[in-house]
This record gives sequence, structure tokens and C-alpha cells, in this order.
Amino acid sequence: MYFCQMSFPLYIAKRYLLYKRKFKVINIITMVSVIGITVGTTALIVVLSVFNGFENVVISLFNSVNADIEITAKTGKTFNPNSKEFEKIRKIEGVNYISEVVEDNALVKYKDKQFIARIKGVGDNYRQINDLGSSVREGKYVLQNGQKDYALIGQGIAYNLDIRLNDIFTSLSVYAPKRTESKYLEAENAFNEDEIFPSGIFSVQQDFDSKYIIVPLRFARKLFDYQDEVSSIEIAVSGSNDKEMVKEEIKKELGSRYYVKNKYEQQELLFKIMKSEKWAVFLILTFILIVATFNMIGTLTMMIIDKQKDIFTLKSLGADSSVIRRIFFYEGMLVSLAGTIAGLALGYLICYLQIKFELVKIGTGGTFVVNAYPVKIQLQDFIYVTLTVLGIGLLASWYPSKYTTKKLERMVNVNG
Repeated sequence: MYFCQMSFPLYIAKRYLLYKRKFKVINIITMVSVIGITVGTTALIVVLSVFNGFENVVISLFNSVNADIEITAKTGKTFNPNSKEFEKIRKIEGVNYISEVVEDNALVKYKDKQFIARIKGVGDNYRQINDLGSSVREGKYVLQNGQKDYALIGQGIAYNLDIRLNDIFTSLSVYAPKRTESKYLEAENAFNEDEIFPSGIFSVQQDFDSKYIIVPLRFARKLFDYQDEVSSIEIAVSGSNDKEMVKEEIKKELGSRYYVKNKYEQQELLFKIMKSEKWAVFLILTFILIVATFNMIGTLTMMIIDKQKDIFTLKSLGADSSVIRRIFFYEGMLVSLAGTIAGLALGYLICYLQIKFELVKIGTGGTFVVNAYPVKIQLQDFIYVTLTVLGIGLLASWYPSKYTTKKLERMVNVNG
């Protein structure tokens, strides 16, 4: 019985949607409603996929410099990596490579130019922990050659200092304050000074490139007056192990005195901003879609008025008010569903063509890390968009089907 009650209004609604009416303006307005929903749905899919693409690009960039797991102290700048807790960490299953890191700010001079940079001293295993080598744009990835030390320079720093890798006679002069308790040091004796030759220039991301110089750990310890202390420990987890499980085991061993962060958490603020921007744009486009659905309310209202005779006939045949309301409610939902399906298909097609052929270029003259707008299609976005569009369509169909038909029924009853 329920199936019959549901299928009859749906059958009539489909007939109304496909039937050519005598007032052609209603056909036009119905088509405009479908097109409006299609365009809105397409825009949501394309924009969300582009944001996914940019997020994927950023993740891939920082994967080249961020370790699987990073350990830092909650209090103080440094800590001792030779304690019992860290000996246990080295034995945890899944911990593949460990690199001790010392980093601090220093003044860097090259010829007559100078720059405040973040000197990052790294251990011998640093190359196995990340993929910085793939980001070297000029020169070679070399930090040590026997007893001689070399530096990898961020592209932003190299630009500011006008570094020339082919100039084998000019080194970087690095200055850092001495770690001493004396308050009466003369200015010329207050700094440690050392020299190092650049071996390569890397480009990861603007903020990183304009901040970091990578040097051997022994060079950084000598410059900053450190013995065994480290600023952080970076860990590479073997591929067959669950990184989150390894991270939790490390946290359990270290207790509450240390921060233990995965790759996402090391750039947590950046990814939170990107997520916020993505959903802010999603809400803006949703509001635009809501405005577009107002056209569907007008379409249903005009259609209900156009079907006065049909309503009178149906009521004469025994159809009650709920059946009449469901007919026009289903009509609105069919319009929404048609627009949604068309929008999802069109959005997917546009994204696929952009991925395959890179139709829309970024247009920055080759200075960006990708040439065309990156796109990544995710199933969850299609689910969110479908639920959003159909939810808006449900509300837009409910109002005219309930209130307009109620008023029209009164008119039919009066005239009857």
C-alpha cells in the first residue's frame, strides 16, 4: 500500500517534468533551474578538487624536508639524546633511521652581503630521513667530504646573498653568539666565526627557502658551542610499519617532557589554514547555490498554478492533500537530482581533463613548482556535495509543495 502511495506521486512528477506544457515559459524556467543547480554543483566539485590538489602539492613539498617523526623538548632549546629513554627508542620496531639535529639563528656573510639565517646541523642519516636531494636545483647534495664541510643553501637566501656556486674561492662566513656567562666580553670576541663552502641550492617552499641553511652536525655544534646537546631528533619509519603506532610508542617511552610530531603536525598551522580556506570557499559557493535554488521555488509555484485542473481532477478521483503535495515535492527533488547528477558528471569531466591535459595553466612564467592548476579527485567531496545540493533542493521543494498547494486546494474547493 505504501509503495503504491509513493510510486503514484513519483510517476505523475516524472510525467510533469518531461511533459511539454502549453506555457513554454515554465519549460524554460525548469531548464534554467536544472542548469543553475548543475553549474553550482560543478563549481563545488572543481573548487574542492583544486584545493585538494594544492594541498597534495604542499604535502609533497614538505615531505622532502619533514621527517616521519620529530622529537623536540617542551622546555628549553636543547636536550640530551644519550639518555636511557632515547636508547629504548632506537630499539622500537619500525624506527629505521635517526638523525640528531642542532639548529639556531646565525649571521651569514657572503662577499659584501649578509643575511640572518637558520642554521640546521644534521647527522649522517639525514639524507635517508627525507628527500631533500630531489629539491636541489643547483649544485650537488654534499654536506661532508672527508674533513671538509659543505652547506646546502635555501634558494631565497642564495638570491639575497647572490651566491655563485661556480665561485670556488669564496666561502660563507657564519657568525653566532658565544654561549658564555660573561657579561664583559668585547664585541669582537662575543661571536663564534666559521667558514663553509656552499655545495648546492635547494627549493622547497618560499618560507623554508628563505630561512634555512643545512650544514653537517659537527659544524653546527662547533658554531653554537654545543657538546652532545640537540635541538631535535628526526626519525624515519620503515615503510611496512604504521607510523602512528610508532609515534605512540615513542610518546609512551618519552613521557610528557617532549613533543612527538608526525609530518602533518610539524606543519599543523599551514594545513589548518588550507582546510579552513577550502571549507570557507565551499560555504560561499553553497550560499550562491542557495540563491540559485530560489529559481526552483518559482518554477514549482508556477507549475502548481498551471496544474489547477489536474489538482481538481485528482481530488475528484480520491487523491488526498498529502498525495498532491508529494507530487510537486517529488517534482522539485527530480529537478534537484537531475542538476546534481549533471553537475557531478561535468565536474568530474573537467577535473579529469585538467589532470590529463593540464588545460588551465597557472601562468607564473615557470616560477611555481607546478605548471598547471593541480587537481585531486576525492570520493568524499562528491558525497559532501551531493548531500549539500540535495539538502538544499529538499528545502526548496518542501516550501512550495506544502504552502502553495494548500492555498490552491482552498481555491479549488471554493470554486468547486
